[in-house]
Amino acid sequence: MSLGTILLIILILMLLGALPAWPHSRNWGYGPTGGLGLVVIILLILVLTGRF
Repeated sequence: MSLGTILLIILILMLLGALPAWPHSRNWGYGPTGGLGLVVIILLILVLTGRF
């Protein structure tokens, strides 16, 4: 596994943990989910283009 794949898996797990459906993050709103989602999309584009 490459470093990009491992990092992508970790970021997706963090994205799921930041969803406001979980009791510990219900008061956070969608801010953390949007930020982590943006990072996941950027990393996914970099992995698919072969630059990371």
